Amino acid sequence: MDIPLAEGVLSPSSTEMRPEPPNSLDLNGSQPRRIKLTAPNINLSLDQSEGSILSDDNLDTPDEIDINVDDLDTPDEADSFEYAGQEEQTAAKDASQEESESIPEYSAEEEREDNRLWRTVVIGEQEQRIDMKVIEPYKKVISHGGYYGDGLNAIIVFAACFLPDSSRTDYNYVMENLFLYVISTLELMVAEDYMIVYLNGATPRRRMPGLGWMKKCYQMIDRRLRKNLKSFIIVHPSWFIRTILAVTRPFISSKFSSKIQYVNTLAELHEMIPMEYVHIPDSIVKLDEELREASETAKTSCLSNDPEMASVEQDIDMTLK
Repeated sequence: MDIPLAEGVLSPSSTEMRPEPPNSLDLNGSQPRRIKLTAPNINLSLDQSEGSILSDDNLDTPDEIDINVDDLDTPDEADSFEYAGQEEQTAAKDASQEESESIPEYSAEEEREDNRLWRTVVIGEQEQRIDMKVIEPYKKVISHGGYYGDGLNAIIVFAACFLPDSSRTDYNYVMENLFLYVISTLELMVAEDYMIVYLNGATPRRRMPGLGWMKKCYQMIDRRLRKNLKSFIIVHPSWFIRTILAVTRPFISSKFSSKIQYVNTLAELHEMIPMEYVHIPDSIVKLDEELREASETAKTSCLSNDPEMASVEQDIDMTLK
């Protein structure tokens, strides 16, 4: 199909209407010469006849391409293109890779060890978890002291000197877990009747349990345990513990109040219960010796200086007994 040229635009007869092409530079210094170009006749045909742009001759591609690969310039590592932020992403990737590599694998043995650091107990029909790792230094606070009388009457020893210091930042957390440990251990140790020997001596004020903690312990003890408690013996009672018990007496049952006994020396305790399996910490043994020596010195001084004071001292001893 022939496409005719628009009349007056590209026809040879209208060359004067066409704009003149720009002048070339005069390299020889002569005057510029005007050259008029005439447009050739263009015959476009879409068939594949000879001379068409779709003919086989025009569509053929050369079989061989003469390219010398050695002459081509290929980019090296120094010419590589780096976009903005590539260094940050690379550094972040390396950091995350190092972090992932620094996390050790969790072996089966470590998993079993982790399970041993937590103990699940049931207290008051509720399941509780105890952090055994945090209370490890304070587990000596409660121990089994053997049996007394006939049957399985257990002696439970509570040593206040092994309690945590209240200056700890995690004191409340430690006491909460220690409370669960004491209650759950008490239930395991007690089968029938039992007594509690509370070793109060050699315990600084900052390690003394608070009133709320002791009240919570008493309230959380199972009803069977409260009923089977036959005696609560306090060894080396201080004025602080006496004051607490005096203040709380109206709020506790009269039955429990009647079970409280004060013991001033280990010798008196030995007369009340078998001491074969009762573990007494060295600090309490040392305190008991110091108190006994101080008491004997005071008695000797009173006897030598005033016979009347000696009789008063004997009356006090009889009252305490």
